[in-house]
Amino acid sequence: MRAIQVTRHGGPDVLAFGTVDDPIPAADEVIVRTSAVGVNYIDTYLRRGLYPSIPPYIPGTEGAGEIVSVGPEVTGFEVGQRVAWCAAPASYAELVAVPAAQAVVVPDGVDDAVAGSSLLRGLTAHYLLDGSAHPHPEDTVLIHAGAGGVGLILTQMAKRHGLRVITTVSSDEKADLSRQAGADHVLRYGDDLAARVRELTDGLGVPVVYDGVGADTFEQSLAATAVRGIIVLFGASSGPVPPFDLQRLNPAGSLAVTRPTLAHFTATPEELNWRAGEYFEAVLDGDVDVRVGQRYRLADAAQAHADLEARKTTGTTVLLPSDS
Repeated sequence: MRAIQVTRHGGPDVLAFGTVDDPIPAADEVIVRTSAVGVNYIDTYLRRGLYPSIPPYIPGTEGAGEIVSVGPEVTGFEVGQRVAWCAAPASYAELVAVPAAQAVVVPDGVDDAVAGSSLLRGLTAHYLLDGSAHPHPEDTVLIHAGAGGVGLILTQMAKRHGLRVITTVSSDEKADLSRQAGADHVLRYGDDLAARVRELTDGLGVPVVYDGVGADTFEQSLAATAVRGIIVLFGASSGPVPPFDLQRLNPAGSLAVTRPTLAHFTATPEELNWRAGEYFEAVLDGDVDVRVGQRYRLADAAQAHADLEARKTTGTTVLLPSDS
């Protein structure tokens, strides 16, 4: 089969397109012929060696496609079903061995490109709203990077939950996208961000901040959070937050900070299917409109990584193996 390999740690140029052996399925796995492969920021962290990885390896963990074979211990799946996943290694390939416990059926009406590039973001948005924090209807929340892959879906899911949403973006184009997703107020990054958030909340601040940016926004996140509020730090696209004194949370308003990860909120097939089911239902209802902002051939994965790291992308990014 054809696949992408990370040949060594480094920039996008270390991604090599070529032919490798087909995957050998385990008894509890299904083999899927991919039709769409999701590209996520964590793929770039692993490629650069910021997170542990041992080259050469096939990157990627997310995608969608059709089951072509089923392991002998697998139940609930059959050849020909469309499935999606976001936790199966070696997904930048034409064939992927997906643990059955990590696969979800894609309902009719949800496009493979949408499912294959947004399941991770959709599940993330779901656990951010119902897991790591529990904002109440009519609460105001702050979402950084409101035009990013998670930001656009999280904004729409938040509006579905009856929340008032403030987002941050870096350009006029991204501001328009964030408003189209339903953001009530769209702000730019800057030293006065917290003050502007407090102006929009009668001086109180927001009970929940969703921060996937990290180093560049964390101080403003602290300053924009209401008394007894929570900062959900779920990413670090600008770099990790430096160590800080927890005592600072006391005078800031008895604040809480959490650093969740999706795996802990999809720990069982039942929880995974519950969250995926509610996410796909929101897509089918029209409350979540997934913007597949970029489509690349699988062979052009290096360009996809370069554009992602240069912040040239909006919405989700998908690789198309059939076009390579």
